[in-house]
Amino acid sequence: MHYTEAEGYGPLPFDPFKAIVAPRPVGWISTIDRQGRRNLAPYSFFIAVSSRPNMIGFASDGFKHTPRNARDTGEFVFSLATLPLLDQMNRTSEEVADGVDEFELAGLAAAPSRQVRPPRVAASPAALECKLISCTELHDLDGKPLDRWWVVGQVVATYIDDSFIKDGRFDTAGAQPLGRCGYRDYAAVTEMFELLRPTDPGRVVR
Repeated sequence: MHYTEAEGYGPLPFDPFKAIVAPRPVGWISTIDRQGRRNLAPYSFFIAVSSRPNMIGFASDGFKHTPRNARDTGEFVFSLATLPLLDQMNRTSEEVADGVDEFELAGLAAAPSRQVRPPRVAASPAALECKLISCTELHDLDGKPLDRWWVVGQVVATYIDDSFIKDGRFDTAGAQPLGRCGYRDYAAVTEMFELLRPTDPGRVVR
């Protein structure tokens, strides 16, 4: 099968794009608005975009509360969405009116951040406090604005639950982070394996 974007997605009943670019980490983003009201929402178009300095980014379909708050206040927090928090994460995906507190809606406790004003999800095993670098509307090949917003923040502080640190490393498999796949499908990281690069010291080439 081979098709162009102009042809839709061939004989398939659903667009496979999100299933092919998968799994994607869930960007569980908390913000506050100009009035100081809390907001929490998950974003499936989310990724690390830089290290040294550490930066993360997420994309929003429409100028929703989260990108607006991040732009207006210059801050946001990423809390790691995990398998034990699956139901609460899903509840915060609900589209609600301005001023509705998704922490309360999902029955989640909030914990204060150290360097920014938005709180983190207290039950999450890790969180990244971010200052805004950019909030940009995306355009297509013809230069048409799409009402899709790309938000990038630089990490200014990191929180890790001490129980998820093993031998000086974050226990990713123990935390069971969620990944968004296509359609309504999710995955969870429950086991890991190591793969050394050809240039890594001590690697045995077979």
